[in-house]
Amino acid sequence: MRLFGTDGLRGQAGVFPLDPRSLRLLGREVGRRVRQEGGDRVVLGGDTRESTDGMIAELSAGLTEGDCSARIAGVIPTPAVAELVAALGAGAGISVSASHNPYEDNGVKIFGPDARKWPDAEEEALEKKLGASLVAPAVPAGDTPAPPPVDAALAERYLACLAKHVPSRLSGLSVVLDAGNGAAFRLGPEALRRAGATVRTICAEPDGRNINFECGALHPARMAAKTRETAAAMGVSFDGDADRSIFSDETGRILDGDDALWVLARDWKRQGKLPAGGVVGTVMSNYGLEAALEREGIAFHRASVGDRNVARKMEETGAALGGETSGHILQPLSPSGDGILTALLLASIVSEGGVPLSALATLEKTPQALRNVRVARRVPLEESPAISRAVARARESLDHRGRVFLRYSGTEPLLRILVEGPEEKEVLAIAYDLEAAVKEALA
Repeated sequence: MRLFGTDGLRGQAGVFPLDPRSLRLLGREVGRRVRQEGGDRVVLGGDTRESTDGMIAELSAGLTEGDCSARIAGVIPTPAVAELVAALGAGAGISVSASHNPYEDNGVKIFGPDARKWPDAEEEALEKKLGASLVAPAVPAGDTPAPPPVDAALAERYLACLAKHVPSRLSGLSVVLDAGNGAAFRLGPEALRRAGATVRTICAEPDGRNINFECGALHPARMAAKTRETAAAMGVSFDGDADRSIFSDETGRILDGDDALWVLARDWKRQGKLPAGGVVGTVMSNYGLEAALEREGIAFHRASVGDRNVARKMEETGAALGGETSGHILQPLSPSGDGILTALLLASIVSEGGVPLSALATLEKTPQALRNVRVARRVPLEESPAISRAVARARESLDHRGRVFLRYSGTEPLLRILVEGPEEKEVLAIAYDLEAAVKEALA
């Protein structure tokens, strides 16, 4: 049984392993682990889904049973939980969020005392405990615990941490911010305003069910259009827990994580802040980024998908900057990729340089097609004759002029298909053929 994916536990709220009994057990086990390591408190926070408060209440009750206290941050981005673990010297942090998933889902991400996501071994041990609970004798559920009180000072502490990392004042820089009706709906605009920006917010009225709905990092078109219409200097869209950020320049052109890495890497190199380790992307990063960085004399490395894998590769190579095309950017100023911080860093470059974002975001990308195909089962791809034949046709057609990459999502029942090549028409045709083969074999 594999419960933890590339980004913690995730699934339908109220259903194993996110049912009350499992959450209580999870909180208890985290609390016991923290006490064993000499800690005594855990930071808890989450996004705006209607299920989040109840999940936090169960986790908090479990922590108490594990002889550990909980500091409740309320609605707060996932990276803020990691930041607060470091700032408070807490023994762990737990974020309740399903990131970019729809509101019916939720999830749990656990951070250790180093403010990094729990290592695989810790997750595997917890999985065994959760699995064993399925066959254990039923225990009376007891009363649903009341939501614990929120410590408002924690959000203020996080905002202070962000303010320390803003390299220059934003001096009235106009920004359109799409909060995705998620965890950044208050703190995202506040952080930018405190740095001096003028902020126009959209999709910042969460109702428990509208998180990520046709807005945010997965749907940035509305933000980009508003940026262009209002003559703002830039726009930014966050996902549900605000570890991802997708941008728009002043013309309304959408910029993804590859574009953000390009702008940041060139600026850091100019300032002498980019070590020889260079930049880490993933197997999904556009080849154009790799080629452009090479022309700049900046080393580029690819990691498997997932910020945990990017972080490992950064440690191995000595890179100071890494990230994913999805907009999750890692750098040494934060223990976890922070979309709000990324927005502050990009806005600072625009403000300090006095040039439009369009003049900085000059990355030329290789034509690319990405397809997400919902699957009913996960079969090893090499065991599917139909998919194997389609991949062979694709590679023969590209003839070393591009690449084909297929992988299962670590958080959703999806197979992701990536095709890159020199001609857009050819790339789209190959992606269509692969998508049809996958649907036939796995849908």
